[in-house]
Amino acid sequence: MSFPIRSPRHQTGGIVVLARVIDKIRLNAEGKLPEGYHVGIVPGNRTFDDRLCKFLGVDFEALSGRVLEGGSDDEILDWCFKHGQQPSAEQIEVWNAFLTKRGWRDPATTGFEKSKAEAGFADRDDIQTFFDVMDAEEGHA
Repeated sequence: MSFPIRSPRHQTGGIVVLARVIDKIRLNAEGKLPEGYHVGIVPGNRTFDDRLCKFLGVDFEALSGRVLEGGSDDEILDWCFKHGQQPSAEQIEVWNAFLTKRGWRDPATTGFEKSKAEAGFADRDDIQTFFDVMDAEEGHA
């Protein structure tokens, strides 16, 4: 069986992370979110879930409610655009570049190095970002 949460690199409407957040919301509601995973806003911690909601201009609880109503990823993205904001192609390009490189030579590097070591990948030079750690842990890479 493949891992039940899509790679953070998976794109919906050209946007990374959204499909992953949708998966986590659904799994959490079913009581099937894997141990050690969180969903939503974590006070004092800028999660990818939090960043995605700020990028799309939607409240996480409202997004969760919409996801649990059902529908495709594209329908949920359209809802986000209607109830939040629709980023331009350039804003999406910057968003994707920022997140796909998170942990590599940026303010999150210390946290990334800790996560990488905790995952048992301290000796792997091919793992350079948070996305790389997630993909390696989950068997996406």
